[in-house]
Amino acid sequence: MSSEQEAESIRCLVAKVGLDGHDRGAHVIARAFRDAGFEVIYSGLHKAPDEIVQAAVQEDVDVLGISILSGAHDTLLPKIMDGLEEYGAKDDTLVLAGGVIPDEDREGLKEQGVAAIFGPGTSVEETIEFVRENAPQR
Repeated sequence: MSSEQEAESIRCLVAKVGLDGHDRGAHVIARAFRDAGFEVIYSGLHKAPDEIVQAAVQEDVDVLGISILSGAHDTLLPKIMDGLEEYGAKDDTLVLAGGVIPDEDREGLKEQGVAAIFGPGTSVEETIEFVRENAPQR
C-alpha cells in the first residue's frame, strides 16, 4: 500500500464540543487533514459529548479530534472518553484535543485516554505527523 493509500484510509472526525462557538481552528485542522489525504467529517458547532461519541462510533473513525476553547475540557472530555468506552470504541480511536488547555490539566486528560493535546500555535504539520504515526492500523 502506498503512503497515499494509507493516508486515505485514516478517517477523522473533527468535533466542537459544548457551547464554544470559535471554530476557526477546527476548520483549519479539518482542511489540513483533508489536504493530507485523510477522510474528514466535521461535527459542526455546539455538540454534546454524546452526539460526538455517536458520530465517532457510527462513522467508524480512526481519529477523533476535539477542539475546545471554552475551559470546560475537564468536564466534557471525560464524558466523551467514557462514551467511547461504553461503545467499546475507546481502544481503537486515537483521541486528540486541541485548543486552550492549561498544562496542569493535561496529565489527567492523558490518563483518561486523550493521546495528545495540541495548544494554540501548534503547526498543522506536527498534528498530521502525529496522526500518521499513531492512527490505529486497520
